[in-house]
Amino acid sequence: MSEIRLENLHKAFDDFVAVRDANLTIAEGQFFVLLGPSGCGKTTTLRMIAGLEIPTSGRILLAGEDVTNRRAAARDIAFVFQLFALYPHMNVRRNLAFPLISQGVPRAEIRTRVAEVARLLRIEHLLALPVRGLTGGDRQRVALGRAIIRRPKAFLMDEPLGALDAEFRELMCEELRLLHDRVGATTVYVTHDQVEAMAMADVIAVMNQGEVLQAGPPSEVYNRPATLFVADFIGSPAMNLLPAMGPLAPGADHARVSGAEIAIPRLRDGLAHEEAVLGARPEHITLSDNGLLRGHVFGVEYTGVRQIVVVDTPAGRVRVRSPNTVRVSAGETVGLEFSKDALMLFDRRSERALRSEQVQGAGNG
Repeated sequence: MSEIRLENLHKAFDDFVAVRDANLTIAEGQFFVLLGPSGCGKTTTLRMIAGLEIPTSGRILLAGEDVTNRRAAARDIAFVFQLFALYPHMNVRRNLAFPLISQGVPRAEIRTRVAEVARLLRIEHLLALPVRGLTGGDRQRVALGRAIIRRPKAFLMDEPLGALDAEFRELMCEELRLLHDRVGATTVYVTHDQVEAMAMADVIAVMNQGEVLQAGPPSEVYNRPATLFVADFIGSPAMNLLPAMGPLAPGADHARVSGAEIAIPRLRDGLAHEEAVLGARPEHITLSDNGLLRGHVFGVEYTGVRQIVVVDTPAGRVRVRSPNTVRVSAGETVGLEFSKDALMLFDRRSERALRSEQVQGAGNG
């Protein structure tokens, strides 16, 4: 069992709070991604799990054991950094073997495990080569091999693809996920790149300013963001956020957006909000002559079979994902229709999602 559990995990540096009372459960064998902008606390959280930082308060449990104050070497966790941390004077075989040599593992077992890892990562042909001459992608494979060969309880990865170019990153995303599925170990992965997170994660935890705002499967985080920040951070383009005019009464099924009455999921009884924000993904809006919210096309971005149509409306700029067979041009007046069941509502003051008949609330996991 290699479940990782964080209980009220808190880390402060003097007056600065890096991580605020985080509660997360990372299931055995899960690919768990900590996602957020620079400085949000995700790397500090990872370093506390690894034992490289001691929490100010709270607990860390690994496989049911409290390891909060246990040193990093005693946690049976492998850490993969953005920088490859390899020994340049050694060849690939020696780099892979070094963790086992340090542990005093017998030579025959070392040879067997090096061969297994090299085969798993498809780097058998590189074993005799010095690492200094390898490509970035191959060096990253060797760094992963160094972690895998120890057979730890969990892998912790801090932006391991950040030093690679876009083409290599896309390839390594696919390979990392396949590798995870083959090895089956618990993986905690830190990134600021939502594309990486959406491509690889079983569960994504979105962080901002030291807080875990939402944790859930990628589809849930994308379709039902818990806060305005998550709605704006996840998605390319991000969710359109439009202010509603006037209060929403309990049971309301319409919201007024710059004079246009937009049908919304009915608010549950007992909820009334003075300031609300309507959220709509670009694919949940269509261009229509019958659309009540109208605006002028600012521009069109072609993305293959789809296009992003940017529309300036009285409520703000709106991005619509539509088929490229829909012909529009800059300056043209268009109407916008919203898919009622896919809309989100947020309270502008608390920035939290509002509960409706479709949305049963949001938590931070």
